[in-house]
Amino acid sequence: MAARIAAVSYHLPAATLSNADLAAEFPEWSVEKIGAKTGIVNRHVAADDEFASDLAVAAAQRLFDEHGIDPNSIDYVLLCTQSPDYYMPTTAVLVQERLGLRTSVGATDITLGCSGYVYALGLAKGLIESGQVRNVLVLTTDTYTRFVNPRDKSVRTLFGDGASASLVTDDGGADALGSFVYGSDGSGGGQLVVPNGGLKGSEAYPAASPEARGFESNGYDLYMDGPGIFNFTLEIVPKSVDAVLAKAGLQQDEVDLWVFHQANAFMLEHLRKKLGVPSEHFVVAMGESGNTVSSTIPIALVEAERAGQLTRGMKVMILGFGVGLSWAGAVLEW
Repeated sequence: MAARIAAVSYHLPAATLSNADLAAEFPEWSVEKIGAKTGIVNRHVAADDEFASDLAVAAAQRLFDEHGIDPNSIDYVLLCTQSPDYYMPTTAVLVQERLGLRTSVGATDITLGCSGYVYALGLAKGLIESGQVRNVLVLTTDTYTRFVNPRDKSVRTLFGDGASASLVTDDGGADALGSFVYGSDGSGGGQLVVPNGGLKGSEAYPAASPEARGFESNGYDLYMDGPGIFNFTLEIVPKSVDAVLAKAGLQQDEVDLWVFHQANAFMLEHLRKKLGVPSEHFVVAMGESGNTVSSTIPIALVEAERAGQLTRGMKVMILGFGVGLSWAGAVLEW
């Protein structure tokens, strides 16, 4: 048995927040400055009555329609989100029912952010190659914009809402999804955190409180220590790349395409230069979606294929990093 990504699709909400919209609210930041700093032109924003399950269902339906996939072939739903509809029940179960999938399928959530897609692929691979199931529907979905304080331009310029759907299947061929490397460091939990809205409260992360930042709370108040996350990323990503290459038995120039978590263009350009990857082999695809957290890598894969940058048979390095702190990398054959 060997797991492979057979198909990927994604869905974005209809409403958008443009750089012009943001510049009108924050006159000290021009349209040009926002674009240069983030690499983002538009972010999609979920409506008030639109939640993680809605985005996931739309992405899954698009996957089924675009790739001719029979929903009855799905054996397991693995859904990654940090903005679930409810504390309980799990969002994956709600999605299973709404998609009309068999009640004999497994369905579970995993709670991860920027590294979540890679973690989910690793779990899907384990389910398939241990003989438990044949086809896993991997969903990533988040509505991070709900967490963002409207006065916090440092994160409001970055995050957008969205969802992706991937079919991971056993195709009986050679291993096309592997060499997984994982990492986590909870000591950095306060670097990217939603301090309010959970059961524990914000006492553990006083720097993240809206009062400390001069905001009136919106009930969630997502906080990001930008310099801390940037420094963490520049340290951990090259080490992770080396670890994945070593595990895969590859040299760097044997990787055809590099698809990292689409945090922001400034960070990605630093990483590309630090690693010495030619720009034509490095994907930047967040301009019309923003940082959609666990959905950025699958969105980038779809966009790279549409642009002709990604073609069948390519070896692709994927790497997610961020909130947690958490990171994960792997090599896939497209």
